[in-house]
Amino acid sequence: MKNHILSALRLTLVMLVIVGIYLGIVYAGSKVLPTHGNAEIINYKGQKFYANIGQDFKSPKYFHGRPSAVNYNAAGSAGSNKGPSNEEYLQTVQKRIDTLKMQNPEMQDVKVPVELVTASGSGLDPDISPEGAEYQAKRVAKERKIPLDKIESLIAGHTEKSAFGPSKVNVLKLNIALDELKY
Repeated sequence: MKNHILSALRLTLVMLVIVGIYLGIVYAGSKVLPTHGNAEIINYKGQKFYANIGQDFKSPKYFHGRPSAVNYNAAGSAGSNKGPSNEEYLQTVQKRIDTLKMQNPEMQDVKVPVELVTASGSGLDPDISPEGAEYQAKRVAKERKIPLDKIESLIAGHTEKSAFGPSKVNVLKLNIALDELKY
């Protein structure tokens, strides 16, 4: 019995050291990032927004982000946990596709970017692909009476390229830039 207790204590101490080292590496690594491991806060028109949390934009004059499984509630990050074989999930995605095509009638024959109709694992993803933004560009240009080439240029200017993954567009930053656009 004494041997088991000593073994358990040794294992506990070893694991505490390993986990402590891991947490130290993650913490130090976060301090190298541009935001130093903190949220990126944007103050706009007297309101505070978090650029790394998805926002709900409903107006047709704005770009829309990914759907959220948690209604954009940062206190409850979660996915739907429904897979591609779940009938209810497939119906939800089809409704989103139908709604998106209705909102963007000039894009009827264009393949819908997947992130515009599926929620991310966290339900709070703030980014879409450049293709997702381009899919919505004609609608936004028409609603705002802005030339399409200005909207496309704005999208290109807000596309973040990554050496480790696909390019992305932060919807909040794009919409703020859209509000500030002078043409």
